[in-house]
Amino acid sequence: MSKNQTKARLRTLISEKSLLHGKTLFTLASGKTSNYYFNMKATTFDPEGATLIADLVLDALESFDIQNVGGLEMGAVPIATCVSMRSFERDRPLPGFFVRKEAKGHGTQARIDPPLLPGARVAIVEDVTTTGASALKAAEVLRAAGCEVVVVVSLVDRLEGAAAAFAKQNLRFVALLTADEFTVTD
Repeated sequence: MSKNQTKARLRTLISEKSLLHGKTLFTLASGKTSNYYFNMKATTFDPEGATLIADLVLDALESFDIQNVGGLEMGAVPIATCVSMRSFERDRPLPGFFVRKEAKGHGTQARIDPPLLPGARVAIVEDVTTTGASALKAAEVLRAAGCEVVVVVSLVDRLEGAAAAFAKQNLRFVALLTADEFTVTD
């Protein structure tokens, strides 16, 4: 399947499985409300969806020199997992990680799991970006741990300010799909 066919198939799966419309408003992670919502777990945990996502994310990361892929729990976890698995098949192994919203009260109390070495060059993955706050939170934790955040990759950008927020933080940003590629009204 070509990149364009893979992207088109992912768009179809997201439309069928993850795009919710309603007369009642959905509250987004940003606190904003909308009459449409991308519940991406139905696609990221789907076998075909995970495969398409992994291929498209790896294609997007080809030109970036990174060593690890991950992001803020929970949305980034299935993405980092499928990308990491598929990266092995492509002979470019990229171990995954996730950033906890808060340190655990037991065990190592680490915010980044598994731990990354200072200087690690990482890609942050997101299921949906609105304002970019989740990825920026992950970037803050990663930078504090001495990691270099190279790029943020989002499956769907709602086109509500994330790109500008990343630019202000000198973070490169790649959106695989944007809200305007779906039939959505707000």
